[in-house]
This record gives sequence, C-alpha cells and structure tokens, in this order.
Amino acid sequence: MWRLTCVTSKVGATPDRQIAAVAARQHGVITSAQLATAGLGASAISRRADTGRLHRVHRGVYAVGHRRLSDEGRWLAAVLACGQRAVLSYGSAASLWGMLPPSPGKVDVSVPGDACRGRRIGIHLHRCPTLMLDQMTRHRGIPVTTPAWTLVDIRRVMPRRKLRQAVRQAEVLRLPIGEVPERDRTRSELERIFLRLCRRHKLPPPRVNEAVGPHVVDFLWPRQKLVVETDGYRFHRGRAAFERDRNRDMRLKTLGFEVMRLSYKQIVEDEKNVALALRVALAA
Repeated sequence: MWRLTCVTSKVGATPDRQIAAVAARQHGVITSAQLATAGLGASAISRRADTGRLHRVHRGVYAVGHRRLSDEGRWLAAVLACGQRAVLSYGSAASLWGMLPPSPGKVDVSVPGDACRGRRIGIHLHRCPTLMLDQMTRHRGIPVTTPAWTLVDIRRVMPRRKLRQAVRQAEVLRLPIGEVPERDRTRSELERIFLRLCRRHKLPPPRVNEAVGPHVVDFLWPRQKLVVETDGYRFHRGRAAFERDRNRDMRLKTLGFEVMRLSYKQIVEDEKNVALALRVALAA
C-alpha cells in the first residue's frame, strides 16, 4: 500500500551517502530492506550498530547516527515497523496533524485486517478490517489516517473534552474534517462497520444501542419500527445463544418491531445487498 523511499545507487555514491540521503527524507530512520538495497548485508548492519552508526528502534528499523529522534522520526519508525500497509492513527495521528500535543507514550498504528502479526514494543497496534484507501494519506512523509478519520478514531477512546479540543484545533488549522458526529455509542468494531455502511449508502441514521422495552437493541429506526441486530460469531454462537436470540426476537415482534439479523460476513462481504434490504425494509 505504502512504498518505501527507494535507495537508488549512483555512480560513485558510497553506501553511507545513500543511507544518509534516505534518512534525511525519512526523519532520520531507515529500514533493514533499504540498508540492504544500499549494499549492506546482515553482518555489515550489525557492525554499524555495534559502533553506534546505526541504532535499532524497532525490529527492522534503525535510527541513523544517533538515538534522539524527533516526534516525526519516532512516528515513522513505528509505522515502518508494522509493514507497508500500516498508517499512523488515533492520538498519534492527531498529534501529527497538530490537533493535539505529542504524547511520549506508545505510538498508535493501524493496520488493515491481520497484517503485522505479533506485538511491537512501544507501539499500540490497532487492527482495522475495513480501513479504506480514502481514509489514509501522507503528511510530512508519514502514512497517516486522514484528519476526518483521525477524529472518528479518537472519539472512541478519548474523553469528550479532548475530542472538542482536537476539533477546535483542526478548524483553526483548516484541516478537511467535514462534519464531526457525536459519539456513535457503538460497542464493537462490527457495529462501527455497520454504521459506516449506512452512511455510505445514505440510509437514514439509526439510533445506536437503544432501549426497546426491557431490551437494548443494536440499531433502531423508531418511526419505521425496524430493529437491526449485528451478530458477531463470538457472542452469538452455540445453542444457548441461538435460543436467546430467537426468544428476544419474538418479544420484540410482540412489541410491533420488525427484526433483521445480519452477520459479520453479510455486512462486510455483501454490502450492496444488505443496503438494498435495509432500504426496502425502511420504505415498507
């Protein structure tokens, strides 16, 4: 998804000059793959690390010449450590965009699906199955979520006061954030995916995790008396869950509500048909 800066060999250019040129463009950091392209093997990289010419920041990522990286260098190093599909996100992205002051803690990085397996010390890794290309960009040479999507992310994890601060600063900086909705009240990634589906297909916005009688339903259109329950496998598997869900649906129907159950696979892989079924149900 994101391509690294290539090390291009030039006549007379030593490996050190090539490395310095890449590090200058990458806030002082370089990957082991880029070092290899410059002509350094594993033993040469180890020797330079032993003599202090390279400093390991993350597995496969080095600082060139010294350990003291700028915030941008620290952020880019974390992104590079998580692979070419990784982007800076959440609070770290907000800091890169200037919406919030930088934090000395872990760096927030998002990856689509199951990319970047395993833990990374100093990195808070977020797995986002539905991370789209239009939600990503580059800023100061660092792959990062767009300003609008950064605000969507941080509203899930930060206090309302900090979200308001970030929005105000984004407006001062004239960043393209569009309309920032209030907290969406979702409780799972699947619910957030479903809400994005509704927005993309311009469906009337539902109420989220709303009380209907003794139950709290995932999504509710009260005027149309339509309830949608998003069934992730983890919480809806097994005989007991099957019976509980059917009893709950029956009670909701006695209250006059139509109930539509949607699985993760339907929402993610059959989006157009799901949107069409919702449109028909809402029109009815």
